[in-house]
Amino acid sequence: MAKVHFTSNLRRHVDCPSVEVVASHVHQALEQAFAKNQRLRTYVLDDQGHLRKHMRILVDGVAVKDLEHFNDAVQPTSELWVMQALSGG
Repeated sequence: MAKVHFTSNLRRHVDCPSVEVVASHVHQALEQAFAKNQRLRTYVLDDQGHLRKHMRILVDGVAVKDLEHFNDAVQPTSELWVMQALSGG
């Protein structure tokens, strides 16, 4: 099963432990993670279902390219990371 992880800075704001999912695309993996925690959905996605600009998703260390439909492939052994993009100086 693929695993969806959430970085510690995100977990400080939303209770979101890592979850195992059966998915072939990022959107399926996200839906399964969000099904367990609707508050998480609103933190990661805006009201149009688009990734909020302060969020990033990686699959096996590579940034997701399809930010509109999340159709990037997920393998059974994939690790997805959902994180806040941090900035500062």
